[in-house]
Amino acid sequence: MSMDQNEMRPRPNIVLVHGAWVDGSSWSSVIERLQADGYRVTAPQFPLTSLADDVARLRHVLALQDGPTVVAGHTLAHRIVMAPMTRARSTQPGDVPNALNALYYAQRASAALIVTEATQISPQGKGYSFTPGIYSPEQVAGWRLATDAVHAAGGRIFAQLWHVGRMSHPDFHDGQLPVAPSAVPFDGQIWKVDPVTGVGAMVASPTPRALGRDEIAGVVADFRRAARNAMEAGFDGVEIHGANGYLIDQFLRTTSNLRTDEYGGSRENRLRFLKEVVNAVADEIGADRTAIRLAPFLTARGMDCPDILPTILEATKFLQARGIAYLHLVEADWDDAPQFTEEFRQAIRARFTRPIIVAGKYDEARAAFEEYLARRIRQPNFANARSVRNALDRARLRQASRIFADAMQGGGRSDTAALTLLSATDIRASRVFDTPPPRPV
Repeated sequence: MSMDQNEMRPRPNIVLVHGAWVDGSSWSSVIERLQADGYRVTAPQFPLTSLADDVARLRHVLALQDGPTVVAGHTLAHRIVMAPMTRARSTQPGDVPNALNALYYAQRASAALIVTEATQISPQGKGYSFTPGIYSPEQVAGWRLATDAVHAAGGRIFAQLWHVGRMSHPDFHDGQLPVAPSAVPFDGQIWKVDPVTGVGAMVASPTPRALGRDEIAGVVADFRRAARNAMEAGFDGVEIHGANGYLIDQFLRTTSNLRTDEYGGSRENRLRFLKEVVNAVADEIGADRTAIRLAPFLTARGMDCPDILPTILEATKFLQARGIAYLHLVEADWDDAPQFTEEFRQAIRARFTRPIIVAGKYDEARAAFEEYLARRIRQPNFANARSVRNALDRARLRQASRIFADAMQGGGRSDTAALTLLSATDIRASRVFDTPPPRPV
């Protein structure tokens, strides 16, 4: 939508929310110009950080927020996504999702989109105790409980499809070694429950065995079958887990992939497995219901690859051409993690214009204004602004500089829903953006 077209639309109310404490006098001219454009502007009763952006850029951001966010053909109410988190609550034996999983996800249906805990595509893809699968009829039926519950609550849900590769243990595979691109020793641990004591603990993964070429084709087929099962189970789409040192990630990196055939060596070869998986899943269920998660800056688990950033950029060009639903990027979130640089963000965005989700330590104080939304204005419709002010007060006490201020749009839902999502103890928040920001002037 052009700016001229946007100016013809009814203007929403604007709530200016920002949490840094500097002289806010520069906002007066911004507010005046917004009011002149027909916006009704409400500002909190404390100083706001001045915007480095000029008013034209500010209007552009507002125009983006006027329109809905669409993922996989579904209009999302806002832009906070529930990130995938391993819960290890499946019914045993059989790794079958159950009523507890359904309740858990239904309780969180106010997220714009839920991405489930990783679910293994085959018995070979398992690497942790009690994680659910999506390869048996019983598992598909179990996941149907969750999708029905989420849809009944008005939510949308993607299944994250998972093959752990070498991040596993022989106890999950009848004593056989886990598989990987190459038989390379590495420092990695998985969580495993002792069948005698019932106590779980972190256990080292052994050196894996290398997959044969015919076995690679079998794994690709397993991803395809899992995607088909996800549709049967009622999911709105699938997110392929290509991050965090699991099988697809292992193929991408020179530290874990020492193959000399068409799946190893050159950047193009190391990307081959990812492309085959994405193509198989997209061909099965549609590219618009296919997404992928990648972790460019991961260094743990033997993943410190000097060529991973250009490899990810090459993958991004392929994903753009394939027309997938979204790209999900893991921003390293441990204390001494490498910096996810603005330069790399811009390089990703230059190659991928479809929706991007990012995750990693996004809490109330960071979620909406960090990076893409930093120093910009959101335009939520708040039925009651008191919850926002209260949240901001909490952020002030924590000396936080930013806060999420994007409540559910529309009438019937609570304006505190998204804030509650971010502050819940067992939920990480992700952000989804469907249009690149304008470049600074």
